[in-house]
Amino acid sequence: MATISQSVTEEELADGYEQPHYTRRETLLTMLGVLMVMLLASLDQTIVSTAMPRIIADLQGFDRYTWVSTAYLLASTVAVPIYGKLSDMLGRKPIFLFGVVVFLAGSALCGAARSMDQLILYRAFQGIGAGALMPIAIAIVGDLFVPRERAKWQGVTGAVWGFSSIVGPVAGGGITEHSTWRWVFYVNLPIGLLALLVLIFLMPTLKTESKRGAVDAIGASLLIGCAVPLMLGFSWAGSQYAWLSPMTLGLFALSLGVGTVFILYEGLLQRKGGQPIIEPALFKNSIFSVSTLVTVIFSMALFGSTFFIPLYVQGVVGESATNSGLVLTPLMLTSVVGSVISGQLVGRSGRYKWAAILGILIAIVGSGLLMRLDVHATSNDVLLAMIALGLGMGTSMSLYTLIVQNAFPHRIGQATSTLVFFRSIGGTIALAAMGSVLNSAYLPAFHRVLPVGLKQELPAGVYHSFDNPQILLSPDMQSHVQGQLAVLGPRGQVLYAELMHAVRLGLTQGIHQVFLLCTLLLCTGFVAVLFLKEIPLRETRPTAVAAIEA
Repeated sequence: MATISQSVTEEELADGYEQPHYTRRETLLTMLGVLMVMLLASLDQTIVSTAMPRIIADLQGFDRYTWVSTAYLLASTVAVPIYGKLSDMLGRKPIFLFGVVVFLAGSALCGAARSMDQLILYRAFQGIGAGALMPIAIAIVGDLFVPRERAKWQGVTGAVWGFSSIVGPVAGGGITEHSTWRWVFYVNLPIGLLALLVLIFLMPTLKTESKRGAVDAIGASLLIGCAVPLMLGFSWAGSQYAWLSPMTLGLFALSLGVGTVFILYEGLLQRKGGQPIIEPALFKNSIFSVSTLVTVIFSMALFGSTFFIPLYVQGVVGESATNSGLVLTPLMLTSVVGSVISGQLVGRSGRYKWAAILGILIAIVGSGLLMRLDVHATSNDVLLAMIALGLGMGTSMSLYTLIVQNAFPHRIGQATSTLVFFRSIGGTIALAAMGSVLNSAYLPAFHRVLPVGLKQELPAGVYHSFDNPQILLSPDMQSHVQGQLAVLGPRGQVLYAELMHAVRLGLTQGIHQVFLLCTLLLCTGFVAVLFLKEIPLRETRPTAVAAIEA
């Protein structure tokens, strides 16, 4: 059985790795199917989130609103590294096809759901399939192209994300308005079935050089036992439960305990020559460890920024809910532009570190511009910040997948999926942490700007309507408060205006703290990027290195 010589470094193996060659027809048709699957995975998230208010109204389950997304996110995230390892062991095609079939079956079940509990269960099932879609699709790109060609394709794959971010909200709104919300899920079926046929009949096997072995079932179970409570803890902290509540602390403690056992077990399995789900040796490689660290930092900063920009535009600038749903369009478009340009330049030069440094510097500029937004900012101020942030995101965010695939050509599936796994974890942590930062900064800022004595003038119950900035987003709440203040006559309208101004100032201060945290994270990421080692990207398929021995 093939093993890797201990005396040969990952870099030396990467330099001599022989990549299988496929015909142009096989390559292009496989990429067609892969891009269709990537579109499925990215569109599903944006379309469903837009349709959720209509779904909740129909199935009567507002108390379980967040679980529709949480169940999907949990299932897909914990499945990612498992699929990545299996694709290295068994080949990309069977794992990829399995993921697509499960995802489509889950979509059909979600569309047929008759209760909120059924929808949550089916979304978790759909998430199990979704966990294979994006990481295996990216790994397939790594199999089809040598690194220099691969860099040039990153703009195409990035364009899929940009397209889905723009089309998804519009499609979701259109479907729910002119048809039933069930077509939000059913729309996956024709696209998915077409992609499935292309992949079944036209996709090559994509054999890998990884040795076969027993599936690490214990490691997979431990990974699930670690990731699920960790993500639940961060998802619930600050919303359903306080950060220091027994439930939150218990989830974190459980995750830490199981995670420790997971690391020890995976290390032991690797020393015995087994096939761990996540090999600890990956992190001994500085390229992988730095890339993972920067990816987590980048995803935290970008998730935080992109999540709170629409809130700022709708709550502070005063755009309508429809416009705020599309406010991220400039960011996504410039992200695609940055991805295409940097991909072409990296592919031609064979060097990537300059793009990683430049990308994070541009992102820092964009995040700094977001920090400058105040209660008097305009849509153009937000637009300028988004253009810079999008360019930075597009220039370097997708670059780290290329970097780790270049360093681990014989373990593309595992390296890619592990990176995607930690990116998802980083995003989950960011949304929870930054949501808490916003909430903790809002109330003190709101009380600080209220005129002295105003509280005594308000009717009972009105004051607490402003404990959170939700009123800025809800015309119904605004009408209700205005009705309560109408008993005070003209003075009631003055009080209402003062209160709403205080809410905007409080929300602005809270979001400013979020953007400040994002900027500090990106600055930390910049320092980490400086330690990134560079292996020139290969542009040929050299003969196999003697490092792979019988």
